[in-house]
Amino acid sequence: MFIVTGGAGFIGSNLVHALNGLGHDNIIVVDDLSDGHRFRNLATARIADYIDHADFRERIGENADFGPVRAVFHQGACSDTTEWDGRYMLDTNFTFSKEVFAWCQSRGVPLIYASSAAVYGGSSDFTETNDGLRPLNVYGWSKLLFDQWVARQDDLTARVVGLRYFNVYGPHEAHKGRMASVIQHFSRQANEDGVIKVFGASHGFNDGEHRRDFVFVGDAVQVNLWAWESRTANGVYNVGTGQSRTFNDVAGAVIDFHGKGKIDYIPFPDDLRDAYQPVTEADIERLRRDGYAETFTPIEEGVAETLGANLPDA
Repeated sequence: MFIVTGGAGFIGSNLVHALNGLGHDNIIVVDDLSDGHRFRNLATARIADYIDHADFRERIGENADFGPVRAVFHQGACSDTTEWDGRYMLDTNFTFSKEVFAWCQSRGVPLIYASSAAVYGGSSDFTETNDGLRPLNVYGWSKLLFDQWVARQDDLTARVVGLRYFNVYGPHEAHKGRMASVIQHFSRQANEDGVIKVFGASHGFNDGEHRRDFVFVGDAVQVNLWAWESRTANGVYNVGTGQSRTFNDVAGAVIDFHGKGKIDYIPFPDDLRDAYQPVTEADIERLRRDGYAETFTPIEEGVAETLGANLPDA
């Protein structure tokens, strides 16, 4: 059996479908479906059970027995980088994660959990060993706190792997609204009026030349599966392509997919200047050194697959 927290969300639901593709359907999905629209992400999935987040939290606090669990993929979190309710953010991303960790350790179950590139903040050093991190928002800090807390734990009974996701995009993210990837926003703009709005020059970069390490969700899922299957992966790993691309590149890929559209550069918002990462690029040397050998999907292919999945007959 596998447990996937956040299993109705973006990466979590893609992971559930990937497990199904490998022949696994004995999966417990944990999530909060207060917004019932997200059920669509799992409508065609095969799972053994669904447990509400609050109920699951209570049960692991009582050290409940769910049967033989092969791994917990802990994807559940508040991923809204604009959320400034620190009490809520830390309870959801830090305290709850410690509770999941404690349950896994009590039962010797491997834990693969979602961290984030947001821990790097304004740093230009995107290596896992960087100890001078200063996140730019409370979301990034909540993820960094758990990474650091796990690193201080001794005498582990089972492996713990943290995955620092860079800019993940792909199918099953439409429900995220304003927190969906720029691919979704650019596509909507191209369809609505044919004009894709991209930030203009700032932070020493020309129009549309800010860079991100955009990683296709299918690749992020494969790293999760590797982290479990390898039996030796341990500690924190960056999950990105290792090659940043510009927002102009992404807009161009969206325009190519739709066969229409143009770019309009808009002034960079003043209120974002001190909380914006102009460049992210994963250092994946440790991931490669520890055995992950798969290639990553180029942005042009990933955009086409993502937007193709949004079509009504897809």
